[in-house]
Amino acid sequence: MPVSTPTSRHQILTSEQTRQKIRRIAYEVYEQNFEEQGIIVAGVTGEGYQFARRLVEELQAISPLNVQLVGLNFDKEVPHQSSVEFNGDAITLENQVIIVADDVLNTGRTLAFALQPFLKVRIKKLQVAVIIDRSHHRFPVSADYVGYSLSTTINEHVEVILSDTDNEGVYLK
Repeated sequence: MPVSTPTSRHQILTSEQTRQKIRRIAYEVYEQNFEEQGIIVAGVTGEGYQFARRLVEELQAISPLNVQLVGLNFDKEVPHQSSVEFNGDAITLENQVIIVADDVLNTGRTLAFALQPFLKVRIKKLQVAVIIDRSHHRFPVSADYVGYSLSTTINEHVEVILSDTDNEGVYLK
């Protein structure tokens, strides 16, 4: 039996399984928002944005919704010291349905900061989608759409890789 080292990682979801989770989340988003004209999917910088991009692709393939993609850029290490900036085309948030997408929901800190710009505008609905929910919430943030709930210790690290097709998947370190 191989010995686990601090740098070793165990694959939790393969590339195909990760794609299936994203596709299922897209169907759930559409089911909850089928009466809407369109939605905005806002991806948190890094793998969260890659997840958002794929979620938008799936939604466009399965629904008639007008789906817009926007990136949320800020320093996740010190979010209280950086402002959240949008990338992509100029968008109107007023009276829109917003889905904030990130790869992993751990303590909820990153998502709590990512939600800030949407709380300053009168929007129709604000929802959260994640691929992995680790359930170590310390902030009052929960996900409306979860690909996979994973029980881990607080010291373990979950890595979602979507930007590197050769290593795509979900790993536990």
